[in-house]
Amino acid sequence: MFGTTMRDPFREMRQLTRQMDRLMSQGAAGAAAGFPAMNVYAGPDGVAITAEVPGVDRDALEISVHRDTVTLKGERRNEIEGAKGYHRRERGAGRFTRTLSLPFPVDPEKVEASLSDGMLHLSLHRPESDKPRRIEVKAA
Repeated sequence: MFGTTMRDPFREMRQLTRQMDRLMSQGAAGAAAGFPAMNVYAGPDGVAITAEVPGVDRDALEISVHRDTVTLKGERRNEIEGAKGYHRRERGAGRFTRTLSLPFPVDPEKVEASLSDGMLHLSLHRPESDKPRRIEVKAA
């Protein structure tokens, strides 16, 4: 045991936790983690997207669609205005932008959006001209 130092695994875990906390609290609202978290469901008639946007007001959201791309922009504000410091900060605040490529183009005129209990629901319809068609084979 002479000449060796004892390592404290708990100290190393605390250091790692502090580093992770610092990393996650930097930048805009979860930019590194991909805020907001989304699920994308694709079907033959269109795409449905759900996005978790707790703390984001309806008026602070901007949704744009162009061909096969959808972009969400917004801002999540601090819950306590004028807070001097935090004991622990796990939820980020600030501006965010998230752009997704979709599996096919969507009709920007037929986009429906609703916000309820911190969940954004988007329904994006596929244009009729882009939907696959079954071709009937005729006998010769």
